[in-house]
Amino acid sequence: MYFNANDVTSFLGQKDFIDTAIVPLISIDLSSEKIKQSGAEVDFVMSLTSFIEQQFKGRLLVMPPFSHMTSLKNEELPQQFETQLHSAGFKHVFFITCDHSWTNIGDIVNIIWLPAIPLESMDASVKKSILEDQLRQVVPMLSTKWAQI
Repeated sequence: MYFNANDVTSFLGQKDFIDTAIVPLISIDLSSEKIKQSGAEVDFVMSLTSFIEQQFKGRLLVMPPFSHMTSLKNEELPQQFETQLHSAGFKHVFFITCDHSWTNIGDIVNIIWLPAIPLESMDASVKKSILEDQLRQVVPMLSTKWAQI
């Protein structure tokens, strides 16, 4: 489920079963040297998050992307966001990002870091195969946390 009007209505009726929030953590760099890479990272994180949602529909809610400019990074904000999500009833909160610098708060919040794979020029079948491969890396991370409670 996604955080939108239709899915939130369904979420409210199934809240007892949906214990996980997934938050795309997006770093944006508008400098001419990095804007294309930044865009590719956004494409990858959003595509992967969508793919995860399809696989675990009914178990998790995908939140809107938590975006920030690379020059305005605040490491406390994801922690505060996670606290709010826990207060709302989510047992598990995962942030998915391509920005490796977020891994330094991985002992405080659940950060899933994956290097961006440029998907923009791939045909649909190759893109799906890549996302399936990435999902195989993410599932053990989710399963480990789910098993802890």
